[in-house]
Amino acid sequence: MPRRRFYAPPSAFNFDESIVTLAADEARHLRDVLRLKPRDAVYVFDGAGREYRCIVKDARRDSAELWIDTQHPARPESQLQLKLGVALLKGEKFDLVVQKATELGVQHIAPLTTRHADIHLRDESDAAKRVTRWQRIALEAAKQSGRAVLPEVSAPESFDSFVEGTKDAELRLMFSERGGGGLWLIAGRAPRSVVALVGSEGGWSDEEIESAREHEFHVITLGGRILRAETAAITATALLQHLFGDLK
Repeated sequence: MPRRRFYAPPSAFNFDESIVTLAADEARHLRDVLRLKPRDAVYVFDGAGREYRCIVKDARRDSAELWIDTQHPARPESQLQLKLGVALLKGEKFDLVVQKATELGVQHIAPLTTRHADIHLRDESDAAKRVTRWQRIALEAAKQSGRAVLPEVSAPESFDSFVEGTKDAELRLMFSERGGGGLWLIAGRAPRSVVALVGSEGGWSDEEIESAREHEFHVITLGGRILRAETAAITATALLQHLFGDLK
């Protein structure tokens, strides 16, 4: 039987009383979808790397209380701290990137507005709604894949702002359909933190490629085929986890 996993932030854990409280969405899933009853065993992770075996105490419409039984060893996270900056994509393409990048162990996903981005946000409310959806997708992917760490999905920001904030990364990469070299450019490295940029279906502008180079990004081109943006983001994540992380 698949493990029944739920999420609760660290603030929801009361260790003095050995109780964790699930919020409305998780409580409804426990009660109405899985139809769990008092004394059923489940697992709850806190998004910060800890997971606990718990026993259902009470499930109501808007919350559920569980007894904290024992701390359960969480699956190990990748040693690679990978931050993925991806140009905004149409429809469900960005949803797919968030889901698969979470499954592959990304630590941070940053939506970017770029010169050739497939969509343009109407206002802050539009951006906030999208981020809320992406965070929910990341949560569901973390639950499904067994991760106890919930990746950060940040608010959309401009390309220029993003590259300016990457100076602390040990390795910075821009995946581009043109103007780059193969992965041999980073052969022999063993970074613990990597920032990877993936553009939109329209690709990067010349100015963006030049700006990335000025900020010490290596421009990488993957083979002779032009990949869709969502395919490129997923492929880049898998390759980097294979080279520097735990996907061996």
